[in-house]
Amino acid sequence: MSPAFRFSLFALLLIAPLAHAERADRSKPVTIESDRLSVDDRNKVQVFEGRVKLTQGTLEITSDKLVVTQDAEGFQKGVATGGKDGLARFRQKREGKNEYTEGEAERIEYEGRNDMAKLFTRAMTRSGLDETRGQYIEYNGYTEQYTVTNGPNASVSKNSNERVHTTIWPKGTAPETAVSRPAGK
Repeated sequence: MSPAFRFSLFALLLIAPLAHAERADRSKPVTIESDRLSVDDRNKVQVFEGRVKLTQGTLEITSDKLVVTQDAEGFQKGVATGGKDGLARFRQKREGKNEYTEGEAERIEYEGRNDMAKLFTRAMTRSGLDETRGQYIEYNGYTEQYTVTNGPNASVSKNSNERVHTTIWPKGTAPETAVSRPAGK
């Protein structure tokens, strides 16, 4: 399996669970820009570094570094780190809606084996006007359930000033402003 094909699978799987993504994106080519690419075919590792930007249809992932690995059974794992303000970001149009789902964190991981997306440290997801922030966000694509915590790695820190923040707007509120802002702006 070529590195571009494996990375395409990672990109689709990283974002699709979080957002009921635009279905047409799946048939679009993947374009990856970076300052450097290292490929280790023997160990099934691709490392994209420096102003990394992945685009596939309406999907966009930006980071400083993206590492994609594949296990012996062919399952992919991707880890995006860094970027503007030290945050990796994703953005994708939602299916049938004029709004985007987007997110950011210091580290974003996706595990293809169990369809799990994890956002670590300064994590945020936004869909329309609705927004959730915490230190850790985990999304299970199989069950379509997610967990947000104020501590790292799904832990709850009772002695911390950090809190999970969620804002949910009533449907029909300010429809002109329901289109998400681009990530990082």
